[in-house]
Amino acid sequence: MYYLVSSGRRVISQIAVANYFKCFSTLYSLSSLDSSQFGGSFGEENVGLRENSDLAILLARISPGSSEDEVFQSLLSDPACDAMQLNHSLVGRLLHCFKDDWKLALGAFRWAESRPGYKPLPAFYDKLVDILGKTKKMDKMCALVEEMRENHIVTLSTIGKVMRRFAGAGDWKGAVRIFDELGDYGFEKNTESMNLLLDTLCKENRVQQAREIFLELKSHIPPNANTFNIFIHGWCKANSVDEAHWTIQEMRGHGFRPCVISYSTIIQSYCNQSDFNKVYELLDEMQAQGCQPNVVTFTTIMCSLAKFEKFEEALQISDRMKMVGCKPDTVFYNALIHTLGRAHQLKEAEYVFKVGMQINGVKPNTSSYNSMIAMFCHHRQEQTALEYLREMEISPYCKPDVQSYSPLLKLCFRDGKTDNLLPKLLDSMVNKHHLSLDLATYSLLIHGLCRSNKCEWAYKILEEMIAKEITPRYKTYSLLLEEIKQKNMFDAANRIEELMKKMKSS
Repeated sequence: MYYLVSSGRRVISQIAVANYFKCFSTLYSLSSLDSSQFGGSFGEENVGLRENSDLAILLARISPGSSEDEVFQSLLSDPACDAMQLNHSLVGRLLHCFKDDWKLALGAFRWAESRPGYKPLPAFYDKLVDILGKTKKMDKMCALVEEMRENHIVTLSTIGKVMRRFAGAGDWKGAVRIFDELGDYGFEKNTESMNLLLDTLCKENRVQQAREIFLELKSHIPPNANTFNIFIHGWCKANSVDEAHWTIQEMRGHGFRPCVISYSTIIQSYCNQSDFNKVYELLDEMQAQGCQPNVVTFTTIMCSLAKFEKFEEALQISDRMKMVGCKPDTVFYNALIHTLGRAHQLKEAEYVFKVGMQINGVKPNTSSYNSMIAMFCHHRQEQTALEYLREMEISPYCKPDVQSYSPLLKLCFRDGKTDNLLPKLLDSMVNKHHLSLDLATYSLLIHGLCRSNKCEWAYKILEEMIAKEITPRYKTYSLLLEEIKQKNMFDAANRIEELMKKMKSS
């Protein structure tokens, strides 16, 4: 890593900044790899090392901001890429690296697809459908689905992704149109596909439209218990708990018994309203109906009590859970650790993580470690948080994600460690774990650097963000513009003002 020294402070160079924020830069060195993660035999170890080396080569050949055709041609014309033997693991990891950049993902996929002797998994097409839909490239998404239809690899999972992306883009009628065209893809309009549409609409706050469609379809497509659970969730999401209760009655009228999902969804709604008297009433009703609450029910209640700072009551949920013979899982333990952390019971949280989970045979996941890291960062215990990060890096069960680093990045800004710890963390994120930064992380960095009087660095990050087609928030533009004007960075100020005008006009 290269640094420029100015006025007694180390300022990161432009080259280093660019490297920080490229998922496409060199992966961690082969010498740092733990061979055990690739299996015990020498042959398996070599396969893992070769795959990481191949991935590093591919990422190094792809420049941020390239078009899909430029990516395709760059990989196609490169002798090192041409010599590779592609496998599903390598292609899957490549797509994961570009999950936030549709151009790079599409270009890399087209190259992989063109390789002699390699045929991508249908799941990779689905992944690309999702990437295109998430970035609202609907025409390209539909073109890819049409190509999949011609090759007979469209599944109901594909259909579900397309419906969700249309609804998520505000075009709920587009989702309905896909349902109407199911026959073109070789699928029937039946209970399963109807539920897929209803679920999509309800999750996108279109429960009223979903209800109207259901009333039209139910005469020739019979509902099942899941149909009503979808509506219970939809009404609760729309804060219409009374409608959810009526749906339970309707469910019984069709001969279906409300299950733990039905009740737990309404409990979640009462939890959101902080109406815990209703929560406990519904718990009693469940048990009276012979429907035992499950670990999800108890986890929901504990999280909600902690959210409203009812820590003592939240910790008692664990005892109530034991009384009904419900076993904890990883998610419950993560919630318990979080609750203990917020209640300032750090030793108890560590005991749960190191002893309680092990006794019950529950393996920690990334969220478990993230909870521990966030807890110690909140209490400004930087070294302990970093120890948990290092432990996660060598864990056989999970690896760090972007959220693992977020509390550590915040701690850097809070404690003024932008010259030493911050560059190391960013290097670990991008070069060691090749994580793609998201909108929240970019915003955190830009805001933190502005407040740390490092607006030059913040501006470079903004440019990287825009190159990846991640649109900054208006507040981010405003904050950076104010700082840049104070440094007399006129060209940068003009560019930001133009971007802000475009955002307002759109």
